[in-house]
Amino acid sequence: MSQDNATTAIVTGAGRGIGAAIAQRLATDGMTVACVDIDERSAAATVTSIEDGGGTAAAFGADISDEHEVEACVAQVAATLGPPTVLVNNAGVLRDNLLFRMSQGDWDTVMQVHLRGTFLMTRAVQAHMTKANYGRIVNLSSTSALGNRGQANYAAAKAGLQGFTKTIAMELGKFGVTANAVAPGFIVTEMTRGTAERMGQSFEEFSAARVAGIPVGRPGEPEDVADAVSFFCSPRAGFVSGQVLYVAGGPRG
Repeated sequence: MSQDNATTAIVTGAGRGIGAAIAQRLATDGMTVACVDIDERSAAATVTSIEDGGGTAAAFGADISDEHEVEACVAQVAATLGPPTVLVNNAGVLRDNLLFRMSQGDWDTVMQVHLRGTFLMTRAVQAHMTKANYGRIVNLSSTSALGNRGQANYAAAKAGLQGFTKTIAMELGKFGVTANAVAPGFIVTEMTRGTAERMGQSFEEFSAARVAGIPVGRPGEPEDVADAVSFFCSPRAGFVSGQVLYVAGGPRG
């Protein structure tokens, strides 16, 4: 199978930030994009941006940690846009805190969205991929998978996604499906701006401290991540699977 205008891609967490940039990039690549977000209105804004640029997309609201909502969402995407053969598991949340202050709810929420949500979406979409004998799965990990103070939950989830990625690459490869992970470093988004605010810092101060440790000397932008995801989602990446690509301006950004 080759990529063409009939290729349907699902991007979760497509309402803003990295997810919105990925959705827009895949639309530019010629895919029809299902923009999935727990807030359907924010996904609709991404769709408007895609359509304004000449692309094709539709918005879908779903809580990816809910099995029934995921199954209904994927079925609706397949019925309205065509069977999805590209999946980008991008949706995520932060509940940062030091371990002794972290509540069970903080832990569970992060695990449910990042790990359970990725599992449920991948399980639902892989049926369409294996039937087509073609598929591309990209999971968003993070440099936090290497460990990050105040992020025991997030780091564990992002590291878990790397193991999940490598395993499904083994299981689905014989069906023409590849699975890879992209692990961003410091990226300028609403989420990182929110982190600075919670820490009582201006974003400029917060950003400068992090850029000081990035070899290329700048923060990342959502489009930097979208470029990497675009490659993994393309037919050109057919012999690349089970890999983790750090998009961090250096070995660890």
